[in-house]
Amino acid sequence: HLPEFATTAHSLKEMFPAGGFALHGSSKVFGCTGIALAIYATARPEKKKVVAGLLIPSTLTAIIAGITEPLEFTFLFIAPALFGVHAVLAATLAATSFAFGVVGNFGGGIIDWAAQNWLPLFKYHPGTYLTQIGIGLCFTAIYFFVFRYAILKFNFATPGREQDNEEAKLYTKADYKARQAGTVAAQSNEVQKGSKAMEFLQALGGSGNIQDVTNCATRLRISVKDETKLAGDNVFRQAGAHGVVRNGKAIQVIVGLSVPQVREEFESLLGSR
Repeated sequence: HLPEFATTAHSLKEMFPAGGFALHGSSKVFGCTGIALAIYATARPEKKKVVAGLLIPSTLTAIIAGITEPLEFTFLFIAPALFGVHAVLAATLAATSFAFGVVGNFGGGIIDWAAQNWLPLFKYHPGTYLTQIGIGLCFTAIYFFVFRYAILKFNFATPGREQDNEEAKLYTKADYKARQAGTVAAQSNEVQKGSKAMEFLQALGGSGNIQDVTNCATRLRISVKDETKLAGDNVFRQAGAHGVVRNGKAIQVIVGLSVPQVREEFESLLGSR
């Protein structure tokens, strides 16, 4: 509908109300800017230069391309509570923008914004986008003060606030998953050796033979590396399965309604290895 919207001054909110559900990119552009400023402001003076070197490229990536991983996984790694604050502020920013008539395809960063909204539609809808920018900058300030307060109040060790012998860094999804794997490994020691998950894992050829695991309502779905290493169906049934469906390397173990718990134990066992 871009050609249609670009030739009328009628309210975008009335023509495209569903565009209110695609405003989540606002937090990537305006929110991440405020977060980065708060992290920099609360960093130790001797580490500010290093922190700036980390934050500038990651913040520009969030603003321009809408990729927020380094900043957001840093919260998950260091202080998950900050991610909760981020979620609430992001939702409030989107809701406020919509209330003032801002709609559009704003799921990404500035590149998407310009190509799909600003450039084709600005001629007849300048008020919508000026309102968007005004609200966004207000929330940049809100993000800054809220995050600065939270970091200082609860003494979160955000980049630049680490111990003297620790390196200032942003964390990635891989770092977060590695730490989660360590937690899972500790938890897996509590899994009983004779559990369904353990017996299923052994029947599937061991942890080294597992590529991926998911589940549906009643089935454990596993991708294996070598289907010839699997035990016979009777082994799975003795372990408590109702049956096994084999389709090459795609295996389905019919567990029943307890499959979420079995999968959780299964993944714990994989994490410990």
